[in-house]
Amino acid sequence: MTCPTAQDDGRREANTRREDRTPRPVLLSSPEKEPMSLNLLDTSNWLPLDGLAPGFDANRAATVQDLAGKQFSLRNDGGPMTFSFDDEEVQWAAAGHSGTAPYEAFLVAEDLYYAQWQSQQDHELAVSLVLDLLHGRALYIGAALGRATASSVAVQHDFRPGTLDGHLSTGAAISGSNALIGRRVEWVYSESHAYEHIYLSPTWYTWQCLAGPERGLADTDSNTVFQIRPGIFVFTWREKVIPCGSVTIADHRDPRAIRSHGSLFGWDEAGTEPVHFTFGAHGRLISISRHSAELDPATGM
Repeated sequence: MTCPTAQDDGRREANTRREDRTPRPVLLSSPEKEPMSLNLLDTSNWLPLDGLAPGFDANRAATVQDLAGKQFSLRNDGGPMTFSFDDEEVQWAAAGHSGTAPYEAFLVAEDLYYAQWQSQQDHELAVSLVLDLLHGRALYIGAALGRATASSVAVQHDFRPGTLDGHLSTGAAISGSNALIGRRVEWVYSESHAYEHIYLSPTWYTWQCLAGPERGLADTDSNTVFQIRPGIFVFTWREKVIPCGSVTIADHRDPRAIRSHGSLFGWDEAGTEPVHFTFGAHGRLISISRHSAELDPATGM
């Protein structure tokens, strides 16, 4: 047997110090949960929506009460919609639904607001409303929560762009956009949650978790994009593994300092109760893919 020397002891101490400086992953799932499987392809062990929520909303912007005391009438092909806001609640009627609900509102840019609420009459419905008061335009998005099938995901989005009564409509109409296609963006939701999005086509995008309890997971899901103003986009996605969907609005005008506001809506782990919460993120453009003109997915589909 070889006896340890002082030199060996010094090496061990140095190694210990190096190990102590190694960052430890931050696990935000509750301690009673089983740890995520090392097999990242085992989707049965992916976190449910209510397992993701703790801490995920750390970068959410402060809400505003700028809409309090105001009423809006939105006109589109589906008929008139009305929204009346006070300090805490919105009374609304749109797309065959109506009611009164607590809401959250965020200031996106000058005279541009994103409001979000869950229906109190139908808990399987969440509403997003984008109000561009500067240009007299708006976008209603209804998120209906159902059951996934072999041919459809659990959340379905109903998009209704239109104009605001009593406001002069200027600029381009709110419409679907391919402007994000080819971009790769890094999103930081908290000190512990980070993802990247790769916008592939008018139908698909890929996400990958870079930090947080889902680190290493990735998937490709369906998406829809609307341009609200030049450089400002509504981006929505609908996941197939976890029964949830999201509506976000992001200001991409400064690619080094993108800011988003959004909401997630889906089933809890048991699949019996809807989960609904808002969040925010800071983004950074990583790269843009340049396809051959004849193969560009933004124009070839």
